[in-house]
Amino acid sequence: MKLTSDLLIINKPVGCTSMDVIRAVRRLTGIKKVGHAGTLDPLATGILLVCTGKNTKNISKLTDLPKTYQAIVNLSAFSETDDAEGLIAPVNIVKIPTLDQIKATLENFLGEIEQLPPKYSAIKINGERAYNLARQGKEPELKVRKITITAINLLAYNWPTLEIEVLCSKGTYIRSLARDLGLKLNTGGYLQQLTRTAIGQYTLVQAQEIDVYPGKKLNLQTKD
Repeated sequence: MKLTSDLLIINKPVGCTSMDVIRAVRRLTGIKKVGHAGTLDPLATGILLVCTGKNTKNISKLTDLPKTYQAIVNLSAFSETDDAEGLIAPVNIVKIPTLDQIKATLENFLGEIEQLPPKYSAIKINGERAYNLARQGKEPELKVRKITITAINLLAYNWPTLEIEVLCSKGTYIRSLARDLGLKLNTGGYLQQLTRTAIGQYTLVQAQEIDVYPGKKLNLQTKD
């Protein structure tokens, strides 16, 4: 494959990891030095910035750029992983929140806030990934992080699902936002669906499609 740029804007499909995308790019291009700027969970889709060759030295700068997400939050239950991949625990809802209550609660998460990452995350604790500890039945000792949420736009609310657009800093877990939103509302809260639509000035409309699955002929094509 002939590259016209050492920065690829990829639309990561659902069901694969960010590293799966990196491996696919390596196979397609023959370039070994490949990295990405900001992990997306397997459940998530959307923009993944992939650097090749000498441009990998700029990954940290790209990672620092603000991110924009569109998320669907399910308020009827909590999840072991804070998203739809984990064990779902339904909650007995005493009172379904109104639209005004939703709007008011969302405002509590604007600005610089402290956020506890999900226990099923790639954060290292004494050299061990938090998700590995969680899978072993251990409780990872995670620390709260300061993150910044610049804007939360309410796109739709049809109980029990809430669709929002979030503009935030690096290090923000939308899964944690979904969980904490449910705690504030006295409902459940887990991330049902997630798409990253922008990283800084790079947007999803610029993204290329990629087939990352083993056993198939891989094809990288510009999205129409």
